Amino acid sequence: MRMLCGEDSWDAILDEFSTVVNCSGALQDGPDDDLEAIHHHAVTALAKACKAKDVALIQISAVGATTDASTHFLASKGRGDASIRALMGKWHIFRPGLVLASNAYGGTTLLRMLAAFLGFQPLATPNAKIQTVALDHVADAVAAAIKGELPYGFEADLVESETHTLREIIAQIRNWLGFRPARFEFVVPAFGVAVVSKLADALSRFGWRSPMRSTSVKVLSEGVCGTPTDLSKFGLSPPRSLKQTLSNFPVGAQDRLFARMALLFPIILFCLSLFWLTSGIIGVVRLKEAAKVLQSVGWSAGLAMTSVLFWAVVDIAVGVAFAFRKSAKMACWAAVGVSVFYLFASTFTVPSLWADPLGPLVKVVPAIVLALVARATLDTR
Repeated sequence: MRMLCGEDSWDAILDEFSTVVNCSGALQDGPDDDLEAIHHHAVTALAKACKAKDVALIQISAVGATTDASTHFLASKGRGDASIRALMGKWHIFRPGLVLASNAYGGTTLLRMLAAFLGFQPLATPNAKIQTVALDHVADAVAAAIKGELPYGFEADLVESETHTLREIIAQIRNWLGFRPARFEFVVPAFGVAVVSKLADALSRFGWRSPMRSTSVKVLSEGVCGTPTDLSKFGLSPPRSLKQTLSNFPVGAQDRLFARMALLFPIILFCLSLFWLTSGIIGVVRLKEAAKVLQSVGWSAGLAMTSVLFWAVVDIAVGVAFAFRKSAKMACWAAVGVSVFYLFASTFTVPSLWADPLGPLVKVVPAIVLALVARATLDTR
């Protein structure tokens, strides 16, 4: 994104286009995300380039985006919007509320995760005020702008007229997914929310974009609300209510499976990382004892200890790789490959381990399956 912060960087991209729709955005600064670059500097450069080439710009901003907003997310969005207003004349700015679609990503994934809890419902800031909008309504507004049905310089908050609490939204999503209503509710205290959000912020340094990061929690606690803009005079229908939006989305077993897997995924990844790290560390700490297993079948002490130490380091490397978003996919395949090698090598060198009452080899099989499950759930879109 930094490479697009200069006006010249957009020139070749804008050739042969009459309109640009900017949907770029990030929630919080991190190793791969620079909010000021994404929301402000790149948008400023884009606006200048669009003006120079007489290209219209449609900006997808966010409800509450102002230059003096309390979060860097909304403030940087506000600065980008201000640049567009100041630098060019052919523009539209749309500020949607919580966007709902048949697919889920980011905050909407979090809503489905929360709805997937069995028996009880954990909630943080349950009374937070939220207005939703269906993705197709945002698309309709963009299409109208492209067709020239909305005047240049037009801004709109794209939100439904009703305001819901987070508690109400989660309950409706549970019902939409076909899950039973929660038997009881557990409201996470403010201290617990702070701890979780700080942990999520720390994980972002490893490349994980958790929807529980501090910015998300702050924006949610302050409310995701706007003033509905009347688009009826332009021939557009008003945004549907939350209930109407959900009723228009098809739902099936795959949606319930997604919600449950999204809830389980952090646990799966943590267990895999812990499993491989622990395996390697134990191998290093108890090097001599582990080497005796190989010595019992004829290996020399030096060779046995070297082999145990080498594979202990491999185990630790796999465990560390699971902790980083960029290397997690590779870690899954490495875990499968190393595990299969262990099974075959142990079968030929120490076949008696298959009959060990603690089942050290048998337990490798579910570890392989769990790594494959993790790989299947790592794709975010």
